[in-house]
Amino acid sequence: MIYLLIVLIIICLLYLLSLRGRTGHKGLQALQGWSYAHRGLHGNGVPENSMKAFRLALENGYGIELDVHLMADGNLAVIHDASLKRTAGADVKIEDLVTAQLQDYYLEGTQEQIPEFRQVLELFDGKAPLIIELKAERNNHAALSDAVCKMLESYNGAYCLESFDPRCIYWLRKNRPQEIRGQLSQNFVKNKSSKLPFILKWVLTTNILNFLTRPDFISYQFCDRKRLGVDICRKLWKIQGVTWTLRNLDEHKDAVIENWLPIFEFYKP
Repeated sequence: MIYLLIVLIIICLLYLLSLRGRTGHKGLQALQGWSYAHRGLHGNGVPENSMKAFRLALENGYGIELDVHLMADGNLAVIHDASLKRTAGADVKIEDLVTAQLQDYYLEGTQEQIPEFRQVLELFDGKAPLIIELKAERNNHAALSDAVCKMLESYNGAYCLESFDPRCIYWLRKNRPQEIRGQLSQNFVKNKSSKLPFILKWVLTTNILNFLTRPDFISYQFCDRKRLGVDICRKLWKIQGVTWTLRNLDEHKDAVIENWLPIFEFYKP
């Protein structure tokens, strides 16, 4: 029994240590106190991740969350899905396109086109903070992370980088340690539509790869936030929390009270 107890204690300690992130990044202060419009301030005929949605967010005093993909010519496009079928009605992948082809696709039946990442940076120009999600596809995590960081080298403004793919966060730790990096997650285990292997679902849900990636923040789905691992990250290791996607003012209020940075959609805080 003593040996079993010792083994259990060691396992518990290893679990606690696996959730440890990095604390004390001074750049986090510039991100705090803001509300972030999810994919811009979209809805009511304004497409998500469009320049119009980003302009509206800026005009209303919000930061934004946006999604970045790496195109075939090495440039960066701002769109959520790799496939354009849902957003632009075309059965093509953004990774197969080059910059000049973006003008051929219109978002959600409007005249808005898929923005380049540089256009969003030019629009915001440091006026409000950005939460930039790295959308890795086809094992391009290193090339995507590198391209985004290079484009941000000349940007003077507050921003952070996040991804569901721990390989992106690990790349940032090794190659761009000065960047504010965050691990996106949710309860993948209960997500029946996910085709990921169970063990990978469990690993991503629990954030146990933090010991490798050492994120400055965790970005967790709001409805899944009440988990032991999340509490350990935030309360024991003092990792900043970001939460998504809030859909009403009551959720927003709760998120702020709990000291999450709020990412919202379809309402104005």
